[in-house]
Amino acid sequence: MELSTLKTALLVRDLGSFAAVARLLDLDASSVSRVIAQLEQDVGFRLFQRSTRSLAPTGEGELYLNRIAPLVEELDAAGDEARSTSVSPRGTLRVTASISFVQECLMPVLPAFRDRYPEIDLEILASDANLDLRADGIDLAVRFGQMPKGDWIVSKLMATSYRVVASPAYLEKTGRPEHPDELSERECIRFAIPGFKTYWQFRERENEDAFSVPVGGATVISNALSIRSAARSGMGVALLPIMLVQRDLDNGTLVDLFPDHACAASSFETAAWLLYPSRSYLPQKVRVMIDFLKEKYG
Repeated sequence: MELSTLKTALLVRDLGSFAAVARLLDLDASSVSRVIAQLEQDVGFRLFQRSTRSLAPTGEGELYLNRIAPLVEELDAAGDEARSTSVSPRGTLRVTASISFVQECLMPVLPAFRDRYPEIDLEILASDANLDLRADGIDLAVRFGQMPKGDWIVSKLMATSYRVVASPAYLEKTGRPEHPDELSERECIRFAIPGFKTYWQFRERENEDAFSVPVGGATVISNALSIRSAARSGMGVALLPIMLVQRDLDNGTLVDLFPDHACAASSFETAAWLLYPSRSYLPQKVRVMIDFLKEKYG
């Protein structure tokens, strides 16, 4: 019984369909079905109950799959650990992050990573949606906000901070606000995620209580890079991560409206976090990417 067969069965359990596993493994659904049928023949009982609309483990199948899951993980880990002592990191590494992080932070340093680890093949999934690490076969994710919850290993990459910015052309037309409270009467370009659309947070000093300012505006955008473009073109005021606007502030394309205030969306306790599926042994290809990103941005 091959390890790959057992791993396929566990994927079918986790993803709930032959088609989803086939897409992930770049196979035909019929191939996945044949693998499961052969495994069922080998073990002597049906692992999954099939119907035209659903697929779920049988009682015996659930017991069997739950029992083999840690063993498969250990076998995978043993192979990774043994290879790491004799060969350089290799294999396909699937990484997901927001479009803005990929464009602004990841792409500039990827050539250096490729030079350092030429035997690692990279698949970068740039998405502003939080992809499912297990369902999409993702090795490492970068997430922003408060510390993520769930069955993941989480490691802090870097603290995040935000600035409220506008273009010189917009300020020339409307005048510069003197206090964050005035934003309630301004055209604000808002991020289309909860916590960013209705209130922005401010405080003058580190230990001072924050105050909320209600914001509104005709433009709501789901991508931070597009919000930056809208702010550059004079469409209004934007709240954006410092990593996206630092160059604009340096060259005068955008203006920091409240340099004496700390700014945030829903909370000041935010950061960039590295997430990876929980396992007893961290694959070498994932470990070197984590170390590399912390070297560059930690």
